[in-house]
This record gives sequence, structure tokens and C-alpha cells, in this order.
Amino acid sequence: MSMWMLRSLGGDLLPEFTEKNIVALGWGLIGDLRGKSRDNIKQALLKEYPNKYKSIPVWASMLDNFANKMKIGDLVITYDSSLRVYHIAEIMSDYSFIKKYERPNIRKVKWNKKTVSRDLLSVTAKNYLGASQTLFSVTKEIESEFRNILDGKKIQEKTEDEKEQETEQQTGNLLENSIELLKDKILSLTSDEMEELAKEILNAMGYIARRSPKGADRGKDVFASKDGLGLEEPRIFVEVKHREGQMSAQHVRSFMGGRRKGDKCLYISTGGFTKDAKYEADRSEIPLTLIDLNMLAELITLHYDNFRAEGKVLLPLRKVYLPA
Repeated sequence: MSMWMLRSLGGDLLPEFTEKNIVALGWGLIGDLRGKSRDNIKQALLKEYPNKYKSIPVWASMLDNFANKMKIGDLVITYDSSLRVYHIAEIMSDYSFIKKYERPNIRKVKWNKKTVSRDLLSVTAKNYLGASQTLFSVTKEIESEFRNILDGKKIQEKTEDEKEQETEQQTGNLLENSIELLKDKILSLTSDEMEELAKEILNAMGYIARRSPKGADRGKDVFASKDGLGLEEPRIFVEVKHREGQMSAQHVRSFMGGRRKGDKCLYISTGGFTKDAKYEADRSEIPLTLIDLNMLAELITLHYDNFRAEGKVLLPLRKVYLPA
């Protein structure tokens, strides 16, 4: 038997799930999944959701798991964020498709009367169950934790030092995950949007920035200065490359050609830079900073509060408060 984690919108779907004794998934537009392989599901998703191609491999895997991998007797857990407890159910039926339901991909289940408090779980389990996917399998170790708690086995009380260490570890993991999600969002932007993002960062830093007209950038994608006219130093020239593959020393030399005293240069590459490119930047007589994806995410985090409305629409982020 296996255990699966299924998100229920923080518990909002639990009343429906418990009333009907089901667990369910959406994506009903692609129809009944019976007899469909993961590749069949992926192709159906691509047809119905052509603008979501980056998410489709994950969706296809979840739907394949729900329709084809889950078995009668497996356990499903889902989290109620208001009560901070996990509800547990046993799968009682094969997959079915009920078109009249808002979430028509269905498994019949039997809900356990007992729940498991999140506070009783280990840091490892808490972090693992915090994954962003709607449906995923649970490791045997975490499954054992749940079974032990359900069986009433005594859980050793944590010391204050252990609780503090737990909080620090959770905070660190949340910060790391948020940065990775931010980088995913940056990579989903188009080349034009990346230039807009570079402009918005400079505006947020107190400069007046503008993008160069297409086809005649004269070696720059964005230009910024204090007065917006380039009459006051520094004059900042920005090259933006938003594609796979590292930029080489030749790319750097090409960008720096024609720069003069008083100019400052930024080279943004979401694909990063070669070792030779970094060496070329270090020995440049004109100040040049290379900005890769990690540094770009750091700059956004640092200056996002000062983004204009246009920048926040381009890259919508939410502030999260963590315990000190």
C-alpha cells in the first residue's frame, strides 16, 4: 500500500470530500482518463491548455497517478490549514469520471475519524508535505510517522532548543523555496518582458530608465541615468540576454565596445556567464557588473517594494512574514 498527499485548497474542499466520501481532481476538460497513459493525458492537456505548456508535464504526472497509480487500500491525506490537522482516508474504489461534478476525476474513499496534528510531525515531514504540487506520493518514513501517531504511540516531547532549531530550519527552507519559485517565474518571462523587468529594477533603485527602440539599440537594451537624459553621471547601459546557455567573453567584449569614461555597464544573462566572460568583466576599464539569475532574484527581492505598478503587474509577488 502507498500513501498520497492531496491538496484540498487549505481544507476548503474537505466538506465536499467528506460529505460525498470522495477525493477529486479537476482538469475535467480533457474528459475521462480511463485507458489513457501519461503521454495520452499530456497530449490532451496540451490541446485544451496550449498556454500552460510549462505546467503540463506536472499536471500529466498527477492525473496519471490519480487515475492509474493509486490503488484500492492506499491512504490519502489532505491538510486542513484552519485546524492544522491532516485528514486521512482509505481509497475504496477504482478511478471514475463523473461529468456533473466540478472536479470530475473521482476516487471513492472512507474517511478515518482520527486526524493527525501537524505539530506532532517531524521537520522533515512538515517540509516534505509543504511541496507545492496538488498530488504526490508520500515516503515510507513519513507514512510510518502517521501510522505511529494514529496507533497512539508515544511521541517524545521536543525540548525548547529542538523547537527553536526546527523553526530555524523551516524558515531557511521556506526562504530557499521562495527564491527558487521566484527564479522559475523570472524564467517564464519573454525576452521583451525581461527588458521591462531590468528597467523596473533600475527605476526602483532611483534611476530613470527606458528601453531602447527595437532594431537600433546601439549596443544596449536599457539605458538609465539620474536625470533620465544621460546628462548626469552615472550613465548606465544594460544588455539583457534571456536564453539558455552562458554568455562568453566575446559577448562581453561586443557589448563593451564603444563605451567611454563615465559609463557604467550591466550585463544581465539568465543563462549565466562563462569563466572567461567573468575574467573579461573583471579586467574591463569601464565598470561592468555581470548579473546572473541568482543575483537578479536577489535584486528583485531587495527593491521590489519600490517597484512601480507596471513592474508589479509584470512580476506579481506577495510578501510573507516569517517568525523571528
